[in-house]
Amino acid sequence: MDESWKKDIAWILIAFIAVFALQFGLKMALHTDSPLVIVVSGSMEPVFYRGDVVLLKGISENNMDEVHVGDVIVYKRPGYEYPIIHRVREIKEVSLGGKTEKCFVTWGDNNWAPDPDYPTPYGPVPCVPAYAVEDKALLVFPKIGLIPLEIRERLGLG
Repeated sequence: MDESWKKDIAWILIAFIAVFALQFGLKMALHTDSPLVIVVSGSMEPVFYRGDVVLLKGISENNMDEVHVGDVIVYKRPGYEYPIIHRVREIKEVSLGGKTEKCFVTWGDNNWAPDPDYPTPYGPVPCVPAYAVEDKALLVFPKIGLIPLEIRERLGLG
């Protein structure tokens, strides 16, 4: 009797365990909930293309000194479904509620203008406040996210 299916099941289980261990390990080592993200737009071409996977490192408000002009950051913007991944072009300081806050002027390498003003509880500012920045890009893996991106889009999940 052929029992090769047992080996197949074992390899599938090992693969799942390895993927989950890698994801968990990256989360812990890089201090982010999303260490690997798939690029969904062309705003950063030719650096990142749709379907590329980007390795991210978490950035907290306490370590914003690690962000420099030329770095690529990920931030959340109210009203947008996906986090935005764009390059820092300038670093400013703005006053938000009487407190001085570090703020990043960003835009995609394939865009012709800076990102629009960022809405804050104190009014719009012409940059991304430090509190909105979540991650910094470290490395890109070209095109390996195309299949999951295509499946997600065809199923209407994103």
